[in-house]
Amino acid sequence: MTGHPATILVVDDEETIRDSLQVFLEAKGFAVVTAASAEQALEVLASRPCDGAIVDIRLPGQSGDAMILAAHPEYPAVKWLICTGSMDFAPGPELAGAGLTPRDVFTKPVADMGLLVDRLQRLLE
Repeated sequence: MTGHPATILVVDDEETIRDSLQVFLEAKGFAVVTAASAEQALEVLASRPCDGAIVDIRLPGQSGDAMILAAHPEYPAVKWLICTGSMDFAPGPELAGAGLTPRDVFTKPVADMGLLVDRLQRLLE
């Protein structure tokens, strides 16, 4: 990566998860912005270009997968990761259209944050 650090949007309604992801990602050299809901995340994306996003599926209001589908046409360069408490979540064909594969889905609690960051860095290359 040249120049500025990649900006990652963390979308999770649980403050402790948002905070821990932010601290971990910043320690790895990323710039981090956070949102507590899909609606807030869309406002953030409208005001600040993000390179990647880590999105929870179960959010108050609009779900994370619906948010990704809404945001992807507007922000096609954003690389998406899903971090969900749902054990059986699998990205359907619509999410595949936004570039998501099963490798981009992480189950909470994430046992190895290094794997999540590795995947993020690979997507951003």
